[in-house]
Amino acid sequence: MDPVSRDLDRETGHPWPEREPTADLQTQMGDMQIAGGEDMLLDDYDVVDEKHDVAEITPEGSTDEPTEPLANDYAGMRERVLPKLPDLEPEFETTYTWHIENYRNLTRKERGPKFECGGHPWRILLFPFGNNVEYASLYLEQAHEDEDKPKEGWYSCVQFTLVMWNKNNPSIYSCHTANHRFNAEESDWGFTRFSELRKMFAAQWDGAGRPMVEHDAVNVTAYVRIYKDPTGVLWHSFENYNSKKETGMVGLKNQGATCYLNSLLQSLYFTNAFRKAIYRIPTEHETEKKNSAWALQRLFYLLQTSEDAVSTQELTHSFGWETRHIFEQQDVQELSRILMDRMEVRMKGTDAENALNKMFVGKTKTYISCINVEYESSKIEDFWDIQLNVSGNRNLDDSFRDYVQVETMDGENKYFAEGYGLQDARKGVIFESFPQVLHLQLKRFEYDINRDAMMKVNDRYEFPEVFDATPYLSEGADRSEPYLYQLHGVLVHSGDLTAGHYYAFLKPAIDGHFYKFDDDKVIRATLKEALEENFGGDYANAVNGAGVRNPYTRTLSTKRSMSAYMLVYVRKSRETDILVDVTEDDTPTHLARQLDDERIALEKRRKEREEQHLYLHVHVVTDDNFKAHQGFDLTSWEIESNAPSSPQMYRVLKNSTVGDFTRTVAESLQVPPEQARLWAMVNRQNKTTRPDQPLPDLNMTITEAYSRFSTRDKPFRLWVETATTVEDGQALWPNVNPSPSLAAPILIFLKHFNPDDQTLKGVGHIYMRKTSKVADMIPAIQQLMGWSPSRESVSLSSPPSTGLPSPPYSTPSSSMCLYEEIKHSMIEPMKPKATLQQAEIQDGDIVCFQRALSEKEASAIASTGRYTDAREFYDYLMNRIMVRFSPKLAPEPEGSVFDLALSRKMSYDQFSAKVGEYLKVDPTHLRFSTVLASTGKPKAPIRRGQASTLAQMLMPALGTYANANQRPDQLFYEVLEMSISELETKRNMRVTWLPEGVMKEEPMDVLAPKNGVVQDLIPLIQKKVDLAEEDASTLRLFETHQCRISKELDPKTAIVSIPDYAVLYAELIPEEERAASDEDRAMYAFHFDKEPAKTHGVPFKFVIKPGELFRDTRERLSKRTGIKGKQFDKLKFAITQRSAYSRPTYLNDEDELYALASRADDQLGLDHVNRTRLFPGKGDSIFIR
Repeated sequence: MDPVSRDLDRETGHPWPEREPTADLQTQMGDMQIAGGEDMLLDDYDVVDEKHDVAEITPEGSTDEPTEPLANDYAGMRERVLPKLPDLEPEFETTYTWHIENYRNLTRKERGPKFECGGHPWRILLFPFGNNVEYASLYLEQAHEDEDKPKEGWYSCVQFTLVMWNKNNPSIYSCHTANHRFNAEESDWGFTRFSELRKMFAAQWDGAGRPMVEHDAVNVTAYVRIYKDPTGVLWHSFENYNSKKETGMVGLKNQGATCYLNSLLQSLYFTNAFRKAIYRIPTEHETEKKNSAWALQRLFYLLQTSEDAVSTQELTHSFGWETRHIFEQQDVQELSRILMDRMEVRMKGTDAENALNKMFVGKTKTYISCINVEYESSKIEDFWDIQLNVSGNRNLDDSFRDYVQVETMDGENKYFAEGYGLQDARKGVIFESFPQVLHLQLKRFEYDINRDAMMKVNDRYEFPEVFDATPYLSEGADRSEPYLYQLHGVLVHSGDLTAGHYYAFLKPAIDGHFYKFDDDKVIRATLKEALEENFGGDYANAVNGAGVRNPYTRTLSTKRSMSAYMLVYVRKSRETDILVDVTEDDTPTHLARQLDDERIALEKRRKEREEQHLYLHVHVVTDDNFKAHQGFDLTSWEIESNAPSSPQMYRVLKNSTVGDFTRTVAESLQVPPEQARLWAMVNRQNKTTRPDQPLPDLNMTITEAYSRFSTRDKPFRLWVETATTVEDGQALWPNVNPSPSLAAPILIFLKHFNPDDQTLKGVGHIYMRKTSKVADMIPAIQQLMGWSPSRESVSLSSPPSTGLPSPPYSTPSSSMCLYEEIKHSMIEPMKPKATLQQAEIQDGDIVCFQRALSEKEASAIASTGRYTDAREFYDYLMNRIMVRFSPKLAPEPEGSVFDLALSRKMSYDQFSAKVGEYLKVDPTHLRFSTVLASTGKPKAPIRRGQASTLAQMLMPALGTYANANQRPDQLFYEVLEMSISELETKRNMRVTWLPEGVMKEEPMDVLAPKNGVVQDLIPLIQKKVDLAEEDASTLRLFETHQCRISKELDPKTAIVSIPDYAVLYAELIPEEERAASDEDRAMYAFHFDKEPAKTHGVPFKFVIKPGELFRDTRERLSKRTGIKGKQFDKLKFAITQRSAYSRPTYLNDEDELYALASRADDQLGLDHVNRTRLFPGKGDSIFIR
């Protein structure tokens, strides 16, 4: 049953979606919506299956021609209502008329007779009384029956018009036109609101004197034209589109705003020689996520082998990008250069070295050549890409001519040639060679001085399929091989500066077609789509010049928003080398191996998830885990699975028996199954997990054991006991079943604290009777430890005071201390004469023992910062925290980042001593800073104080300012030249050094004495910038406020009087100022942007001379500021007062600044654009760490 019938015959009350004439404007307008005449377009809910871009409407009563053909003039009507589409080739067409009688007696849905077009049957589908609307509904339907279904993948690109007309008066008609890609899933298409029923049966149709449906009869004519599909995607909806199946290639997933990255990566990937060069980088032993070469290799290999679109997350992660970088549009040229530089570094010392240079690098010559004498100054430089102006140029050749145009230096702009003086000269750039792969960056984004903003240049700009670069070579360039280039790629931006989308048209094969790479979709494209439609310029078919709506900015424009911004050309003579086939032999073998392993692991995890309901996870603790564990309980359940103390996790079938599982565990321990016994572990009220009793029945299922011996919704945890006593291959187990008998043995675990090694580890387990005394455990401990009986005895007296309750103690050299580990915060000494029953010892309890120390031994151990008592060490374990230490100042040499286990209770001096011991530096010279969690950058240094603990430093109290956004497990450190105590007498001051006028700034931090004066800063700055002694005497410091000089600092000014927020600059007093005459005068100068209140840049002090015209003053200003050439020519100069609201008086060359600047508060203003505000936050948005 067809889709219409299927939906109409349901009794669910959910009708088939309403259909309406829609327009395929994408074909001709490129995803734009024509502005004006919006009454032609219908709301989204009127469009059949909501595909906005697959139908085109011809409105009722359209009168494009002065003479209207009659509806029975089929040839005339076809020309009128079904005009041929440009750039498409018709394949078949036909006309068919359905004569409808007894209209009012028709059923809800009627199908007309079949007719043939293009070898396939078609028919008209009519809903005479509307498809759930008050309109007649008409559709064209492919009429294949179930027994005559077309072959799989069949489709037909059809342009059709349906005309309803009066059989007696053919001048009365109504028509609608649409384009659609018919296939098995979308077998019908048309118009839900074809014609209003009220009008159709009215006495007159639009004043024609007769109704549309007359005598209950009407005719419907279908004009059908089938077009060839040059790309395979004509009018495609792209639902269930498979790029690999259709093109043999796959796209890249967009992570958020990474379409620019995707287009660049696809361009590089299909530069096959580049791909092969990347594969030659050795990465087999450097497979880590921060290795961008390895990540790029994996990405390229996945593009070769994957069936679906590939993610770029691994690559962006290797760049060091955070989430915010994923959602920022970046500069493609800069990203390309940084990526190339990184790959070049990775290729050094390998057989791929210089591969990228040979492929992408050309040479330019910058020259100044004298006209009248034989003198030329020139410089040869490499280039990776060429930036070409679009604005003011019509095509690629115009841009190259603009690039190499010659500037004549004459008049006041003569060139000073060494040995010849001032000379007329020619200045320019010429190419010495072009690379094999030519990357051309088209400057589509430029600063618009009128709008005072960056704008996109949407002017028409043409580029050829074949480009000849020969005219732009120098006379001496090597022309032995033609410089003809074939277009290989067009990278396109659609939108404007603030919003848009990137995609690429690439030609993977020398004699192949262009393909459109639009994120995860790869689509066959025509040459016109790749070239002409990306020239930019005006729309050729905009309606009445009303403009086209940009889909990204929602604004109207008469210019195309999609235009090429980067072109990739390949030298025709090197095409076979650049576009060489990449075979399986070219790919690193370890990539396939790694990816296969990952696929197997992924499939295994998928299968495990599907079968999860059949299995139970069981955690098993062994004696080896207990002996390797340093901490509370028998083990830690939260450590890494590969740690020696980590319990083994088993995935066990729920219906398997305890006996089956015991055999599995015994096999992993390499012991006979008869010598292994499983104990159920329980969670006690004191938040410990201890063995409670053996699993009694080997025939019970794991599910039954879990239900009986574990807590619901908690992990099933077991301890495996291996037999120590065996007779005839059978284990002799103590009978520990619950019994009121005092003779029943108790399972006790033993831990040993070694003060010398600072270790606390399990040594095994023993069985004792409840009536046994605590002291009776000593022989068993001696046996486990391999100690002779004479070495240890029960301790009876107290050890040196530790601030904790005193344990039993005897003679210093032969005593042992015993403690019960009740819970993490309760470690209690045991009384040797008490029975185990009196000590409330039960199965699974832990007893810790240590050698008691003499006062001398304890003092020696404590002096090194170690712990002398097991209880102290337990306290350390409870407060232990792993802290990462990183150097505050980059770069980070190997080994400078390290982790230390510290106690939260440590003071500044205690953990500083630990860090100093690790770094082998004086701990008094270490300063620490907390870490900002959001950026990973350092916060303010930590103040040294005995009252603060490490926990308070890392995790201040909630609600405090210091707690905001702070890492609780990381610190930065600095190794200072002085101790912290001495540093506390200093004040850190940020001073900006000006070595060359105001164009270059070098910020520095200077530690000055808090009780010192400005004069004390001079030698510190001198040392920082390496100034000669005679120059230091001319050093000047001045303070600024809002980019104006507020005051010059007197050498005797107290440092404490300078505010913390003050902006300080240091410079050498210019020679001109030092040599000024008594008549000369100095004035302050500053920079502003149009209004004196909009200040920016570095202010300065300038000498003005009496009688000097401003044209001469300008030359001195250029020298004083360091601004030269065209940049200086753009400056405007004005006299303004210190008040921010003063009106500037602009200066001309004939003015005399000395005479005009007569007021005490007059200042010289330099009016020019503040370029630092054009791209706020953009400076560091492109980076690869």
